[in-house]
Amino acid sequence: MQDYSGKWLKQPQCLLFEVVGAVAQITLNRPEKRNALSHQLIFELRDALLEADDRQDVNAVLLQGAGKDFCAGYDLTSSYEQTLGEDSGASNFDYRPSYGTFDNDCWGMERFQAIPDIILSMHKPVIAKVHGNCLAGGTDLALRCDMIVAAEDAKFGFPAIRANGSPPSHMWTYHVGPQWAKRLLLTGDVILGRDAAKIGLVLDAVPAEEIDVFAMDLAKRVALVDPELAAAQKRIVNIAMDQMGMSDVQRFAREMDARAHLGTGPARMRFKSDMREGGLKQALTNRDGPFGDSVIKLRVDR
Repeated sequence: MQDYSGKWLKQPQCLLFEVVGAVAQITLNRPEKRNALSHQLIFELRDALLEADDRQDVNAVLLQGAGKDFCAGYDLTSSYEQTLGEDSGASNFDYRPSYGTFDNDCWGMERFQAIPDIILSMHKPVIAKVHGNCLAGGTDLALRCDMIVAAEDAKFGFPAIRANGSPPSHMWTYHVGPQWAKRLLLTGDVILGRDAAKIGLVLDAVPAEEIDVFAMDLAKRVALVDPELAAAQKRIVNIAMDQMGMSDVQRFAREMDARAHLGTGPARMRFKSDMREGGLKQALTNRDGPFGDSVIKLRVDR
């Protein structure tokens, strides 16, 4: 956040914030970690989103990622470093942990997911510009945005459903309907940007070399509308989705993710064992290996 002098009270370490015309560019900036969502990045994202919504010189927000990816998911290394300690009963928390029981897990996710939920409650429209990987937690961010534009070769999916849990934010059905939501979430397969546009998961897809200009042009066009009018249109559409149960579904999705975390199926237990003994790379290799090529190839031209 900024003080009245326009200076950041605490310089962000994991993201970049820049105002271009009437567009606030918020850039996830952990390229060496493929912009994986650490707690620090999420907290800095909260401040940046609120900053953009507060500023009178900003009419629209463009959310993007630095480096090769938009966001490859949640930072599993830091997450599992915390939760693997539960087997021994060890805890470094002075306050309530976000694991160990169903209610603790629900509580932790409700607190954590309330931050990206700001995207939905903001008055300013937010456009996600997706390139590279947009996986797991990356989709939790992108699918909350008011519009998503993507590079044709971008990859969308939630492979974590294979061993780790369920999306704690469920916007899938609202974008693509029940069958495609199930196709993606029952396999953990990924879909390319060009096909994601065909099924409605994203607004549009363009060649990778054109995505920067395309996304900024769209954001600038949206920013031409008076913010009071833009806020009204956004709220109307979001209320319409609420009438279709959107807010209740998000709460239910977090409870189902907590339920999944308590599972003792072989895939989940193997992932935890692999994390403990071989680290994240080995765990992901063993989790995803049986699925082979996970890219969905559409059989018909839409």
